[in-house]
Amino acid sequence: MNYFAKRRLIISTTTSLYDTGLLDEIEKQYEATHAIDIQIISAGTGIAIEHAKNGDADLILVHAPSQEKTFLEQGWGVNRKIMAYNFFTIVGPADDPAQIAGKTANEALFNILSYGQNMPDQSGQTKIWVSRGDNSGTHSKEQSLWKAAGYNYTEISTDPWFASVGSGMGDTLSVANQKNAYTLSDIGTFLKFQKEGVISSVALLQEEKSLLNVYSVMAVNQTVPANQTYHENINYADAMEFIIYLVSPETQQFIENFGKAEYGQSLFIGAVQPLKDNAPQPIVQWIQDAAYFDGSECPPQYRHGYPQLYQ
Repeated sequence: MNYFAKRRLIISTTTSLYDTGLLDEIEKQYEATHAIDIQIISAGTGIAIEHAKNGDADLILVHAPSQEKTFLEQGWGVNRKIMAYNFFTIVGPADDPAQIAGKTANEALFNILSYGQNMPDQSGQTKIWVSRGDNSGTHSKEQSLWKAAGYNYTEISTDPWFASVGSGMGDTLSVANQKNAYTLSDIGTFLKFQKEGVISSVALLQEEKSLLNVYSVMAVNQTVPANQTYHENINYADAMEFIIYLVSPETQQFIENFGKAEYGQSLFIGAVQPLKDNAPQPIVQWIQDAAYFDGSECPPQYRHGYPQLYQ
């Protein structure tokens, strides 16, 4: 037996944290100081959660509060911590044919739908909106935005101007760019793709409450049977140590600094200290409204040890 073999920690994550390169950097730093081999499975939030339910992963990093709540309630996850936030935006062609620049999300979606419905080409060849269509956190947000704007997502998704790719954020941005169409994107992935010259789309909406994007981390419950293909047991102890590392002041500062020099702004903003300080407002209230359950980021019945996380 090799007593010096590294333990394995399997993280199932949403694509935006991975595509931006943030998780790669955190992985390098963590592995340099811990006898851990981190393995990352990147997928939309819905699939990331399914990986955890299947026993494939020890930890999940996701951004769909309604799906996270169900994950906790059904006993799959414990010790949820809100770790970061940024904003979604609607991106589209620089000439902005639907004239959404500077509008609210509701106004922008109204303009996009009106433009799509009134296009001369209703054959389905010309697309104005591109959806992730993959049950991800971004897809969940998109559906909620269309609903808030007063539209039936199921109905409009069959319209000829509406495309669904069933894939990750990078693919969706690329398809929208190719089709000179609009899409919803987290700001981090958009800035990275734009900076690298992969897309020429531009961000057209300002930050607002409805576009808030909150990222949380949860350990997979030890009671979940591990997928023996990957590991013998859920590595709960190392998952919790990694969560403590993620929410530490040093890592929170690293998250906030990541990409700032290159992109001119933070791709993600640490959420731990703002929630402790109850500032800045109104951002903290927006986070609580969007991502708290029963007045807490993790109600007591879903906590398993580690009380320092919630002090």
